[in-house]
Order: sequence, then C-alpha cells, then structure tokens
Amino acid sequence: MESIAEVVAKHASMVGSAPTMMEEVLRWDEGVSLVSSAEKAATYEIPGGRLVATYTLASQGQLSYYVDLNYQSAEDLAETDKAMDVTVLAEISEATQREVDCQVCYNIMLDPVTTPCGHTLCRKCLARTLDHSLHCPVCRRGLALPPSLSSQPSNATIVELLNGLCPDAIAARVEAVAQEERPGEGEMDVPLFVCTLGFPHQPTFLRIFEPRYKLMLRRCIEGNREFGILMYNRYYEPQSDLGPVHFYHYGTMLRILHCQILPDGTSLVETRGMYRFRVRAHGVLDGYAVANVERIEDVTLAEEERMEALEIARPAVEEGDVSGQIDRMPTATLLALGREFISRMRGRSAPWLQQRVLDIHGQPPDDAALFAYWFASVLPISDEEKYKLMGTTTVRERLKITASWIRRIESQRW
Repeated sequence: MESIAEVVAKHASMVGSAPTMMEEVLRWDEGVSLVSSAEKAATYEIPGGRLVATYTLASQGQLSYYVDLNYQSAEDLAETDKAMDVTVLAEISEATQREVDCQVCYNIMLDPVTTPCGHTLCRKCLARTLDHSLHCPVCRRGLALPPSLSSQPSNATIVELLNGLCPDAIAARVEAVAQEERPGEGEMDVPLFVCTLGFPHQPTFLRIFEPRYKLMLRRCIEGNREFGILMYNRYYEPQSDLGPVHFYHYGTMLRILHCQILPDGTSLVETRGMYRFRVRAHGVLDGYAVANVERIEDVTLAEEERMEALEIARPAVEEGDVSGQIDRMPTATLLALGREFISRMRGRSAPWLQQRVLDIHGQPPDDAALFAYWFASVLPISDEEKYKLMGTTTVRERLKITASWIRRIESQRW
C-alpha cells in the first residue's frame, strides 16, 4: 500500500486545480441493509483523475464499502483525465508487482495462498516447500497444513487484485509454470521412479517420501496419472546403448489409482501396471529421472505358434537336462505346470499364498499371457530373477522362465 500511496501522491501534486466530481450510488446487495435508506448520496469534488480522486477519498475514510461511484469531469479535461488514469494505473501496476512477488520463486504470485502465520506464497511454491519441511519458508513457524494444500483456499483478495492490475503478467506466469510442470522436456516426457519392479496388469503399492518424488507424483496426478517404474541398478551394469546407468533399462508403465497423503507429507500410492517399456534416452528434471521410452510388444500369435512348433519338434533330450525338457514343452503344458505348482503350494499353506496376498493380486489367472506376471508378483524370489521377464517378447518365453523357477524350487537347488 505504501508503494501505491507514493504513486498517487506524486500525481496528486501535479494536477493543479482540475477537479473530478464523484457521486455515491448505493449498491442493492446483501450489504445495503447496513446503510440507512434515509441517507442521501453524497457528492465530492477532488483534484486529479478518477484513480487519484478515488484513492484520496478512500484514504480519508469517506468511501463506504457499500457504494459505487459515478464520475463527472469537464469535457475539455476528459481526455487529460483519461490519459492520467492510464499513466497512474501503469505505475501502480509496476509498483504493485514488486510487492506481490513470491518469497520462494521471486516471481509474481500465482494462485496465492496465505499461511496461518500471515505469509502469502504461490500455491505450488508452498506445496514444494512442504515437501521438504512443514515450516513456513519465511518465518520458520510450524504449519498445520495438509502438504497437498487441497483444502487450503486461495487468497481471493490478492487473486482479484492481480487479475485486475496485471492480467498480462499473470497469463505469462501461467504459461511459464505450465511449461515447467510438464513431465519432461521435448521427447523426455516420461517421469521415472527408480525403485523396484512392477508388472503389467498387477498392482504395485508405493510409499513416497523423498521431496523429488513427491513433486513428480504431484505432477503426474495433475497430468495423465502415469509414470514409469524401474529397478535400481546397484552395480551400474551397462544397459545396452545407455551404458552404465543407475537403473535397469526395462521397466513398467504404472497408472495411479489412489493416493493418500499422510500428515507428515508421505504419500501411499496404489498403482496398476499397464505395459512394459525400454528406455531409449534419459535426463533429469528437478531431481528425478525422465526418459524417452519405447513400448515392448509381444510378437504376433502366428509367430508365437511357429516358434512353439519349432521348439517342440526338437530331438528328445537327456532326463537330467531340465532346460532342454522345458524347451520342448507345449505352451499349454507350461501354463498347467505353473498352476499345478500353485495348487500344491496352497495345499502346503505357503506363506506367499496367504489369503491377504490373493486379495491383492487375485487368483492365479487362466490366461497364459497374464500368468507369468501374476506368478512373479507373488513368488518370493530375487528381483534380479524376476527381471528376466521384462525384455521378453513371447508368452511362451515367459512361461519357460517361470517353469525354470519351479523346477529349481522343486529340486531345492534355488
């Protein structure tokens, strides 16, 4: 307000004796009952254009909240007053913008939110600071606010003020933020969560607490609700054309189904796998990985049947050659082998087949295309073994992998 007062005072001292006449007009709304109907509308003559005169009237305490004003000025001064109003508005807008800069991003505030301690910040800036600490970034007082700010209203007064004084600046800011909030730059449009394995058609439950991934999660929820999950490459084994990177280059695209944010900002996320992909190129956005990915598709049914026929027709192998025996099994037999193994393990009350596990992942599927993913999701073996499924392109190949797991478990050589 001090900045506005300085602008008005400068122009008020320049106006000379040219007055602006203002007449009060009572507003017929819910507030008019507070104003006596017997009162007569007052008129005022104050030097300056409309903006200067109105501000002067308000600063003197004579402008009621429940009235509008009609303006009149001499015809020969109308254009002069209009030019002055334009100049004053431009200077007030410039001065005001400096006063409404966010103390986090130092840009003009966008969707401002006022904290209980009285500080106003951009909604997104405040949300990002709450990812790191539940304290006001200005005064460091504790904030009893939900980290998502979903129930925190915007400061309507400041929103209205900004939209009225600097609409172009606000529009530019909206566009800039939209650009920043996109999942990636150019072709790097898939955010990556480097953590563990996920499989198509299977649920994956995540607990997200790192600030960078909280930001990624918020952007995904505001966008298409999808992100890729990859297994951590702890030994930096070379990954095809990517070389030694911190993740394995085959992953699964997940879709966010539900997200619960705890009071401390931790997010509990339920997702479901959609499809597998391979990372072609990768980068970093605000601390988390983003990538250009290629979807992994299975071969056609005709090609799969051709490959199955070739393998089944191979010469018989020795009894001890487990791998050779699996290769010669029909695909239907491989599926039956897996389902029979599940039945035996349930009969032995295997802990990894308890009812709570089946409630999450469902019963063993009859569909051969889905069985391997379901089996890998419930079987307690290393992720490195499960990762062998990720780069396959046939149902048969995946069932052969699950069959090899079963044979090794049965022979107690795992």
